[in-house]
Amino acid sequence: MKNFFIISIITTSILITSCGGKGGTLDLKKAELASLKSKAKEINDKIATLEKEIAKLEPAKKALAPTEIVTTEIEAVNFKTYIDVQGHVDAEENVSISTQMPGMITRINVKPGDEVRKGQILAETDINALQQQISDLETNLSLAKQAYQKQENLWKQNIGTEMQYLQAKTSKESLEKKMSAMQEQVRMSKIISPINGTVDAVNIKLAQMVSPGMPAISVVNFSNLTVKADLAESYASRVKTGNNVTIFFPDINDSMTAKIHYASRAIDPLKRTFYVEIKLPNNSKFHPNMVAKLKINDYSSSKPVITVPIKFIQKTENQSFVLVEENGVAVKKEITIAKEYNGMAEISNGLNAGDKLIIEGYDMINPGDKVILKK
Repeated sequence: MKNFFIISIITTSILITSCGGKGGTLDLKKAELASLKSKAKEINDKIATLEKEIAKLEPAKKALAPTEIVTTEIEAVNFKTYIDVQGHVDAEENVSISTQMPGMITRINVKPGDEVRKGQILAETDINALQQQISDLETNLSLAKQAYQKQENLWKQNIGTEMQYLQAKTSKESLEKKMSAMQEQVRMSKIISPINGTVDAVNIKLAQMVSPGMPAISVVNFSNLTVKADLAESYASRVKTGNNVTIFFPDINDSMTAKIHYASRAIDPLKRTFYVEIKLPNNSKFHPNMVAKLKINDYSSSKPVITVPIKFIQKTENQSFVLVEENGVAVKKEITIAKEYNGMAEISNGLNAGDKLIIEGYDMINPGDKVILKK
């Protein structure tokens, strides 16, 4: 190294002596640049050599100093998995009733909140014209019945012709049919509840004209409410009638546990879903169309099993493993994952109750490293 510097100085002196003017200055600068590049190369080579030596020494140093860790003892517990899905409260009997004949509302017999029975008349429309026709028809029918009765008595005594008897009979029966039709029209002029329930809305007013199909009065049977939800067809083999389910109602901040009353077996061809239904108790706090969040229990271990948090499981291309502490050493345990849910995994093979799972420092050590419990 010393000789290199002496040669450089001699070379520089010769260049300065032999060159003059602008040409001499340029040569001098080129010589200086070459000298600096040579020194830089030598420094870089030394840096690379030191880095390699340090890298070789670090593992040895690490082996001498155990890594601090935190462990937790593995226990066998019951493991359950759930399917989370959103549904809604549905009223099985929720009807919007309208009149069956056009007309003007003349009477409203109920108001919202009233309890009604099946067949009860809720409102009526104007039937003055019908009543007049029925009155005239009753008079004619009464006369026709009397005429028929007389003809029938005479016919039994072989008096009169068969034609007279048949004409009287036909006239009576024709008027009876007309009377039945008129009475049906009177019935159709009334708005009648088809179910037992509670009046939820009255959408008509007195003297208002109404027509068939126009919503008039809504009646809901609140004692027959259910929760319904649609699930993807991929869950069809896991969700059955009788599965336990927890239902949370965010609108009223309340929850309940129940069982699936019915799980549909048919898949909707458009949505690729099937539905489940859960019956609700008769309770005034539940309302139709209320949001319901379901947690359907689709799996429960038959006995306590080993579970670990998924975040402590490490994976390679071909295996899953965790690190446990045994006698001050980090030991690799290859595991088999059976089920996963909500950040936890059921382990079917590889771990035992009592194993000390490394939960802090596991990402800073390798299998075989010395470890020490953090104080």
